[in-house]
Amino acid sequence: MSLPGPVTKPAALGAADRFLPVWILAAMALGLALAVFAPAFGDLLHSFSIGSVSVPIAIGLLVMMYPVLAKVRYSDARAVAGDRKLLYSSLVMNWLVGPALMFALAWAFLPDLPEYRTGLIIVGLARCIAMVLIWNDLACGDREAAAFLVAVNSVFQVVAFSGLGWFYLQVLPSWLGLPTTSASFSLWAITLSVLVFLGIPLIAGYFSRRFGEATRGRAWYEGTFLPRVGPFALYGLLFTIVLLFALQGQQVIDRPLDVVRIALPLLVYFAVTFIVGFVLGKFIGLSYERTTTLAFTAAGNNFELAIAVAIGTFGATSGQALAGIVGPLIEVPVLVGLVYVALWMRPRMFPTRSAVSAHHELPVADRV
Repeated sequence: MSLPGPVTKPAALGAADRFLPVWILAAMALGLALAVFAPAFGDLLHSFSIGSVSVPIAIGLLVMMYPVLAKVRYSDARAVAGDRKLLYSSLVMNWLVGPALMFALAWAFLPDLPEYRTGLIIVGLARCIAMVLIWNDLACGDREAAAFLVAVNSVFQVVAFSGLGWFYLQVLPSWLGLPTTSASFSLWAITLSVLVFLGIPLIAGYFSRRFGEATRGRAWYEGTFLPRVGPFALYGLLFTIVLLFALQGQQVIDRPLDVVRIALPLLVYFAVTFIVGFVLGKFIGLSYERTTTLAFTAAGNNFELAIAVAIGTFGATSGQALAGIVGPLIEVPVLVGLVYVALWMRPRMFPTRSAVSAHHELPVADRV
């Protein structure tokens, strides 16, 4: 099913597309209401954790990610590895530009608040391996390229997170004559985050496609099975948002001015990283689909990992933990807005783009 006209015109979009921001705002409001009027609900959710992983949030993320990863054509995803322009530009954006930009913004906006500053730097080091797949799909990005880049980032995350944390919290500040922060990060917490939030849905999605196509054929798999499981991605997204706000909303309400100060550099970070990634993709000759994937994989962050690391290292009531908590509360609405920005820029920056395969032209309700 293709859109009958420019995808950015509201008249061409279905109800789920037009009202997606409404559903997300409603989920955020419900979560805040639960935090304020039913604080025992948040305490109950906190009790269901395995190590640093919140089981309810893990369930929501897995439900959200499985349909997206089940739609990936893994035989095509392997071919993405040959696109060196995409791979190298993604590595530069994620592991050089992103952390360096967050470091600069944290010091520029929070020079007098070291705990929040450190928390933001940790957020900048936690590259997104989960929710970015949803934003990429909503913006008609390249699904196979997103799956490949997320897998690459997950490997880098395990290998490089601790070293980059040491560099940005101790080495670079020392070179610049700034105060340093001592922190040791749990390799197990980082590995567990990758295995749970990417490994499980990736394996499930891969074997779903492999066995579905082998037993019933691609036509049945993509024409019957995927439309049935597709809506669960949106359900999982909304469920996860409700839980995040229910778990962390009280801290946000208790310290509104602190939240504003943390939010400002985050807003700049998401906008600048996305725009730089989008312009870079256009400049090096990527298609709209891969340019969008490059921009979203660079702009998103692994909020679960950032929160887990901050709590495990500095404590649940620390300023570092609050900065990690504010991250997804700002990221979700901002990146939803950037989905519409990407769709608006598509006909303007890529007016002669080649035809896109049908699964990238589905409306939001079918894509997720």
